[in-house]
Amino acid sequence: MAGMTMTEKIMAKHSGKGRVVPGENIWVDVDVLMTHDVCGPGTIGIFYEQFGKAAKVWDSTRVVIIPDHYIFTADEKCHRNVQILRDFAKQQNIKYFYDAEFVKNESTMPNPYRDPTKTNYKGVCHKALPEEGHIRPGEILIGTDSHTCTAGAFGQFATGVGNTDAGFVLGTGKTWLKVPPTMKFTFHGQIPPYLTAKDLILAVIGTTGVDGATYRAMYFAGSGIGSLSLEDRMTLTNMAIEAGGKNGICDVDQKTLDYVKARSNRPNWQVYTDDKDCEYFATYEYDLAKMEPMVAKPHSPDNKDTARNCRDVKIDRSYIGSCTGGKITDMIFAANILNGRQVKVPTFVVPGSTEVHQDMLSLNIKGRKKANGEKSIWETLQNAGCLMGPAGCSACLGGPSDTFGRTHNTEVVVSTTNRNFPGRMGSMKSAVYLASPLTAAASALTGKITDPREYVSGPIETGEAGIR
Repeated sequence: MAGMTMTEKIMAKHSGKGRVVPGENIWVDVDVLMTHDVCGPGTIGIFYEQFGKAAKVWDSTRVVIIPDHYIFTADEKCHRNVQILRDFAKQQNIKYFYDAEFVKNESTMPNPYRDPTKTNYKGVCHKALPEEGHIRPGEILIGTDSHTCTAGAFGQFATGVGNTDAGFVLGTGKTWLKVPPTMKFTFHGQIPPYLTAKDLILAVIGTTGVDGATYRAMYFAGSGIGSLSLEDRMTLTNMAIEAGGKNGICDVDQKTLDYVKARSNRPNWQVYTDDKDCEYFATYEYDLAKMEPMVAKPHSPDNKDTARNCRDVKIDRSYIGSCTGGKITDMIFAANILNGRQVKVPTFVVPGSTEVHQDMLSLNIKGRKKANGEKSIWETLQNAGCLMGPAGCSACLGGPSDTFGRTHNTEVVVSTTNRNFPGRMGSMKSAVYLASPLTAAASALTGKITDPREYVSGPIETGEAGIR
């Protein structure tokens, strides 16, 4: 009898079974349910409709509500959604509701937080979840967002669901899942300074296609993954869904344990590993020394090419942000490219969370506490001519017409976001090239898609950024 994978072991544990196999349908206990301002109102409506107007959630300490998508807009319907979350959190005594308290239920643009350390608002849910201690190895996280799989970087099973499934979880703490087979992606070597995890995952999706991992677990392994920071691993697992994956997952190492021990709001968790004799649906191997900076050309994440091959593509703007490209290490990568230089095209920078925003203000471009008179990451980017926005999803999901960084016409954009389907960043006529923060920053300097190796001459230090 073959052994089990990490994903299978987590699902077996949460189903009360000693063993599960791919294709098996099981009930599992959910550790955390997350929802936000786009899907939260619908989930809440279904919960009350199905369980009754007086119903209570199964555990008010395991429901996490993070408004993040349509925050900085004058759109009244967006503000109404935040108010629905606010009312629900109060009615249900939800312990972990990260309110955007500056958003009022009216049709005016809210004034952003003045100090990122003095607001309940956190920014993008996928970045805020680990920051606020809701992510642990061996657990099951369910979220009303397809990129919930980001949390698999911490060795847990994390996946997105629709409002109906989420409404059921709200009432019962359980959900019905099919056990996915596992695809293993092994990366050999150490990550070179001109590559980030974004290049790795674009290469993977370019190989599998956007449906090549449909309802499968994507397991990222090898010395190459071990050489990545936790934040870069989050980029890998975040985009598992772009290959159709049910979840993405990475091994738990000391980097993981150090981060989780410093953050977790619960003391106990269990680490799982793949059995040596487990069976994989498919295996792929990559040599990091032979890989080069990648892009995904319009209009699909699997339309891969090298940055070098696209060097004649002129761009109208660069966008650095989102759950995929707005982490503090992403900002350090971009700042090192842009330091002492000036962007040639409008370059929008959006921190993934208020914690990232604060780190950008307090750290230098080596990821260490800035000294008196030393430039911060924020100042470095601002001095390079970047347009700086508050934390949140912003233009990654298009949004209302007044959304920061949103496209409106035929703009050609190089972006660190995760999707480039028509209309994803706003206009149906715009064209989006997905790329790493290094490539996005290098391209901002030249006005065309640019291989970052033209600007990266050695390792980029990130210091203590994103470690704990």
